[in-house]
Amino acid sequence: MTQRRPWSASEDTELRELYSDTPTAEIARQLQRSVSSVYLRAYTFGLRKSQAYLASAAACRLHGVAGVRTRFQKGQTPFNKGLRRPGWAPGRMRETQFQKGMRRGVAVQLYKPIGTERLSKDGYLERKVNDDLPLQARWRAVHLVEWERVNGQIPAGHALVFRNGDKTDIRLDNLELITRAALMKRNSVHN
Repeated sequence: MTQRRPWSASEDTELRELYSDTPTAEIARQLQRSVSSVYLRAYTFGLRKSQAYLASAAACRLHGVAGVRTRFQKGQTPFNKGLRRPGWAPGRMRETQFQKGMRRGVAVQLYKPIGTERLSKDGYLERKVNDDLPLQARWRAVHLVEWERVNGQIPAGHALVFRNGDKTDIRLDNLELITRAALMKRNSVHN
């Protein structure tokens, strides 16, 4: 680790004189400091580069002219016009490419059909309801599916809880619809 060297009054004066019209790397070399150190000290004093310096080539601002010679001109033909697109190469490339809905490799082994049930990490029984995306929308809690099958959509601001506390006991008479406020009071630290 390098030792920090405090700025002297003469260095501060030199920085104030040079900063507005001199490249920062040049100032850093003259003062034997890092470029970041010079920027930080200039920021501390509120120093800014002059408009004349910023408009000069020394500021390394290219004002939109960078790469003008290599840009496509209006009416110019792209270099790859007429070339074969991916999937049209000779051989079996086209038939071996992924197609929509196709599963290969590990995906075949991990695939679960719709209707499969699993236990979530929170202890809820979940059922696969579709194969669509996003992935997390494929599984739905069984107690929610069963409640909605009989009673319809769960209203906004409400939650479904298990009366006996057993998350695997999915009987309609064990499910209770309560408001989120009541759920918060039930789960409060004070109860």
